[in-house]
Amino acid sequence: MAEIDFPAEIRALRSTHSSIEQVTDVEALRAEIAELSEAAGAPDLWDDPSKAQQVTSRLSHRQSELERVERLGTRIDDLEVLVELANEEGDADSLAEAAKELGSISKALEELEVVTLLNGDYDEREAVVTIRSGAGGVDAADFAEMLLRMYLRWAERHGYSTKVMDTSYAEEAGIKSATFEVNAPFAYGTLSVEAGTHRLVRISPFDNQGRRQTSFAAVEVIPLIEQTDSIEIPDNEIRVDVFRSSGPGGQSVNTTDSAVRLTHLPTGIVVSMQNEKSQIQNRAAAMRVLQSRLLLLKKEQEDAEKKALAGDVKASWGDQMRSYVLNPYQMVKDLRTEHEVGNPASVLDGEIDDFIDAGIRWRAGQRQGAEN
Repeated sequence: MAEIDFPAEIRALRSTHSSIEQVTDVEALRAEIAELSEAAGAPDLWDDPSKAQQVTSRLSHRQSELERVERLGTRIDDLEVLVELANEEGDADSLAEAAKELGSISKALEELEVVTLLNGDYDEREAVVTIRSGAGGVDAADFAEMLLRMYLRWAERHGYSTKVMDTSYAEEAGIKSATFEVNAPFAYGTLSVEAGTHRLVRISPFDNQGRRQTSFAAVEVIPLIEQTDSIEIPDNEIRVDVFRSSGPGGQSVNTTDSAVRLTHLPTGIVVSMQNEKSQIQNRAAAMRVLQSRLLLLKKEQEDAEKKALAGDVKASWGDQMRSYVLNPYQMVKDLRTEHEVGNPASVLDGEIDDFIDAGIRWRAGQRQGAEN
């Protein structure tokens, strides 16, 4: 085992931590926490439950963010003390423990550094993810369901709350589409790099001749609307259709017309919800997602106008952003970042953090290149 230059490594850790503190703006964060704490302590806070929930949730998120930065600073201090004592006493076991802690702190700083890159207008928001099967027939529907499980498993691994809001099942297997919320800070900024077309190559389990099949599924990620957002939709711009909720294979799971489909007539955006118990709840959930999509559409239109003024900046997202190859070899590869993994089973089981981190860093590089 090569000898570690602990003083140099600790200096590097401090430098990275200092950069993160500057980007995070720790003093501004403390000031916001003080302001939110005062608001959370107001006696009339819960007179408006939605506002109270927003205040307490934001306070919790900000406190967690500050604690994470400060805790890493403390760990670096403790590491330095541990190394000094171990060297003074010639304690090999303590040096081995220090080496392990050095690696752990380095990894934690890398993860925190990625979070500092989430500085887009809506990156802090919770997310609404929609997965749709594309070309490839029943294999595509099955692939869409595999992706749904992958993202839900990813959220579960991180302890993030999720809520499946709508599922449209395919006739033979899999799903035509599914929409779910991810309730966690920075969920939108994190998962938005997953948006795009995903491709699966495998021996089809639905082909009795055992032929290799290529299928596609699309992933859409939008920020969840907040009470403070002003997206007013006139009633005459919305068509409302109600229908009976259904489960796999079209079997009825509801004897009333509780499912709701909203169509925004000016844009053609369609949102359907069926997983709540009542038509009123489904309509409210559908309206919130529709507002979220219109909010993102507005942002995209503003960005397009800025790009037009700045000149032609070529984006390289492309339609197809990741391939999952199960045959003739095993490989998952992101076509934007070139990040690849030789174990598709682990990826499809939710181990996608490395892909997400690479995507966030790639996107930050793209934005910086466009600005320059």
